Amino acid sequence: MDDWNPAAHTFWSLLDEPSRSALTAAGRRSSFSARTHLVRQNEESDHVYVVRTGCVKVYTDSETGYQAVLAIRSPGDLLGEQAGFEGRPRSASLYALTDVEALVVPSARFLALTGSLPVVANAVRLVLSRRLRDADRRRAAAGAERVEARLAALLLELGELYGSRADGGSVRIDLPLTQDDMAGLVLTSRRTVSRVLEEWRGRGLVITGRQAIVVARSAELRRCAGHSSSQE
Repeated sequence: MDDWNPAAHTFWSLLDEPSRSALTAAGRRSSFSARTHLVRQNEESDHVYVVRTGCVKVYTDSETGYQAVLAIRSPGDLLGEQAGFEGRPRSASLYALTDVEALVVPSARFLALTGSLPVVANAVRLVLSRRLRDADRRRAAAGAERVEARLAALLLELGELYGSRADGGSVRIDLPLTQDDMAGLVLTSRRTVSRVLEEWRGRGLVITGRQAIVVARSAELRRCAGHSSSQE
């Protein structure tokens, strides 16, 4: 029995045991070291990933050199399915923020399973639908919520998924996310993220470092995340 127990509401959590067994048999387990790429944007490759452990950053590079962070993916998440379905080059890069283990399934086998196993097809449909809703929610939040609320919600979510308890009840998030990364995730500028973090450091809410951020006062960040007002 596989002891992998990802968070609820992921692709893997939507599958039943026969579907999980079929996917596992169709693919192979691969490991990726932190700060390495699983795939790069525009790369020609023919497989999908299901994250087993670790954290993956999804991003795109523009022709002007700007890097847009699209999402952070966690254990149980499906990656690379669009290129697999369409047979086109990768539209985004997948970058391991931590050591990552993933199930790698050739696209042809994955498509065959979606055709033969309704549970797999339904899980893919639900995942894609949720991602569209999440994208809509993020755009709506960018127009209705202050940056402080969006950034606080992001840090709290990262703390729940990847944080570890530190002294005094604080939460340490050991992810090498840059301020540019956080700006992309909350749809604002790096300058604004830097300003908010500086203010929070001064108030003792967070402690920032090169490779980690510590949430020192979670209750106050929750209050920040719950405040909704007009766009900044």
